[in-house]
Amino acid sequence: MHKAEQLIITSLFGSVIFITRVFVPPPIDKLLIVVDAIFLVLGALFLKKWGATSVGAVGGVLTGLWRPAVPFSFVFIFIYGILIDISLYGFKVKATNEGVNQNRLIISLSLSTALIAIISYYSTSIGLNIIINNQILEIMVLIMGPISGVVAGYASSYLWNKYLRNINIDT
Repeated sequence: MHKAEQLIITSLFGSVIFITRVFVPPPIDKLLIVVDAIFLVLGALFLKKWGATSVGAVGGVLTGLWRPAVPFSFVFIFIYGILIDISLYGFKVKATNEGVNQNRLIISLSLSTALIAIISYYSTSIGLNIIINNQILEIMVLIMGPISGVVAGYASSYLWNKYLRNINIDT
């Protein structure tokens, strides 16, 4: 894949993340972490090294420029991309023309999504006191984080294995 193609994929996927963060009203935008996760993972599968981080950086910068009063958008999307890249590497998830290991991808994304949910919730509730620390919210974060990761992992592995695996991914 040429540099121009990599830039197009990074920009396109980052723009989708930007749209889900800015133009969808809260609290529905928080539910769309599944969409963000799918595009971050597909960025990682297409771009290989630090693909999710690159896509997250583009989505985060666009969101940060649109909402400069909320710098956490950039930070959390960027950290989420880093977590996805690290977990894909740790679980040895490889994108090939034969497909991707669905179980490893689901586990990897569940872990990444749970971690970013916990990090973002506790940093904004306990660390910065922006939102109220609430046990019900904590339970929701602890349950919905991994569930969102499972859904996004399944969806992205399905998309890759069914439709995208034959696209030339050699860098």
